[in-house]
Amino acid sequence: MDYAATTPVAPEVQKAMQPYWADLFGNPAAMHTFGQVGCQAVETAREKLARFFNFAPEEVIFTSGATESNNLALRGVAKAAQGFIPHIVTTPFEHHCLLDTAKDLLRGEAEVTFVNLKRDGLVDPKEVLKAIKPNTVLVSVMYVNNEIGTIAPLEAIAKIIKLEKSRRQKTAQAGKRIIPLYFHSDITQAVNYLPCDMKKLGVDLFSLSAHKIYGPKGVGALGVRQDVKIEKIQFGGSQEFNLRAGTLNVTGIVGMGAAIERIAKVKARDTQKIKKLRDYFWKQLQKSVKGIALNGSPEQRVANNLNVSFAGVEGESMLLALDLAGVACSTGSACSSETLEPSHVLLSIGLTHPEAHGSLRFTLGEGNTQADVSYAVREIKKAAEKLRKVSGYKS
Repeated sequence: MDYAATTPVAPEVQKAMQPYWADLFGNPAAMHTFGQVGCQAVETAREKLARFFNFAPEEVIFTSGATESNNLALRGVAKAAQGFIPHIVTTPFEHHCLLDTAKDLLRGEAEVTFVNLKRDGLVDPKEVLKAIKPNTVLVSVMYVNNEIGTIAPLEAIAKIIKLEKSRRQKTAQAGKRIIPLYFHSDITQAVNYLPCDMKKLGVDLFSLSAHKIYGPKGVGALGVRQDVKIEKIQFGGSQEFNLRAGTLNVTGIVGMGAAIERIAKVKARDTQKIKKLRDYFWKQLQKSVKGIALNGSPEQRVANNLNVSFAGVEGESMLLALDLAGVACSTGSACSSETLEPSHVLLSIGLTHPEAHGSLRFTLGEGNTQADVSYAVREIKKAAEKLRKVSGYKS
């Protein structure tokens, strides 16, 4: 029950990747036939992503994953700003790879504003509007929060950005310089379940990882509209339209293309199935375990996510007890699971330190069944009761 951390590679994805591990091993940058076989495989995968996200193929840049994509989006756009200090607007509950990049840019490379969040974990477009300044070059808001599963109103935010662009255009007609403004979103947790037509959503740049969508680890992508001013942040070669140096991971890219192609076929069916299972899970938890609360909006929430606070329980102890019973979950995002610090996401929406420390994230996937849920509820109840006796908690 930790599918938000990673997913297994689907059988059809494995099958698509298999030839490129050893037989079709050519470097796609090479001009000979062996290399061109790899190059064609990469371009076929690129076209699959472009169709799925409604971008042009040349607007899809392959990376090692969403962490690199988010770094390139923020650093690349900030670096392209010439003659002024760029300003970035984002939220305090982004994934650490984006949040930490933004904080690092504060050391003289950019200004950053972190917009206020609602208690239900939703982003208010009005707060985004208030944060935009004359030198704002990028607004970055994740589509689905990786810990609490809340869904951001990307279209509403995009409309605000479009209006600001129009205002800047009018200002420029009066003889002033136009400062570009772009909209970026980390869509990693949304791809399996939500509409992903980036043109309709109004997104200029987007990031994702293959291993969250039943594809391989170590590969991802950054979508970049052709009119976006962005510079590369690592050097070595001119791969990926001179935006991302390094030999391409052909096997992983082929797998990512196959994973995207697969999602287009199963998304509607699997979303409804998993949402129904998630709702059953929450109802059973409410019946069986006292002193629990759902973190984040119950309505504007991705289909597979439950983030639950357990009063009088320490989250790490609960996680370990469940692990011994064969139930895998998380105290937050997998990337920060080794720290004992409370979740920055939960703190950003107003939870206290004890509430944040007593929270667990359960995320379902294609492999889960109703029998899994029923078993998990029984083990959660046992673990909570045992740990509450030790802590002296009284409901």
